Amino acid sequence: MIRNCSLLVWSLMLVTGGGHAKQLSDLTYYTEQYPPFNYIEDGELVGIAVDLLLVATALQEKPIQKKDILLVPWARGYKELELGPNVVLFATTRSSAREKLFKWAGPIAKDQVVLFTKKSKGIKLDSIKDALRYRVGSLKYDVAAQTIIEKGYPENKIIYAADGDTLAKQLKFDRIDIWAYDKVVGQWYMKNLGFNAAKYEIALKFEEINNYFAFSLDVEDALVAELQHHIERVKTTKEPGTGVFMYERMLEKYF
Repeated sequence: MIRNCSLLVWSLMLVTGGGHAKQLSDLTYYTEQYPPFNYIEDGELVGIAVDLLLVATALQEKPIQKKDILLVPWARGYKELELGPNVVLFATTRSSAREKLFKWAGPIAKDQVVLFTKKSKGIKLDSIKDALRYRVGSLKYDVAAQTIIEKGYPENKIIYAADGDTLAKQLKFDRIDIWAYDKVVGQWYMKNLGFNAAKYEIALKFEEINNYFAFSLDVEDALVAELQHHIERVKTTKEPGTGVFMYERMLEKYF
């Protein structure tokens, strides 16, 4: 009942033209534990996407600060983005299936959906359909799950977990045979959990993808364009006296 009431209020706001955020600091920002793009380390929110957002808006009258960003499970953040109003979720993969569902500013960085396996299992895949005999784990609403579903893996067979940390451990302890996830993030988890990299491999790769800041559809185009402008400034501005682009320096911190 409460959620239905909230949807009704939002619908009325849209019809009457009210409720639109006036500046980027009026938006609600959600992120998840998704290293190295956004994650908690030593009790502090860090990551490539976090740094990019803070630096990109630093010259505004009201810049975005870490305290303005809410770290939540991916499924919750994705639902908030779908419902709105005035929501930003990052880092969100800009896929063809999501293109018209949200508005976009970025890209933040490149990544790739892959299927991780243990070498000892001897799993060989030519397509996702070859994975039907195996237990595949992923995150609900994650681009990896959406990708394998689009390619023909039944959604009701996917073993969902709350986060990448859990999925990595499920792969290690043989609770799943295949981990469908983003390549960069999955490798970060395995490294930081102390996995022996020599024991794991990528059984299948899909096309490269880009992560973005995704806006709920009610957000004014002008605000999306404003963040886009700030991001492009960061990517084309060099640090004084170094000749290194600010964006490149951000990447160096995490790779």
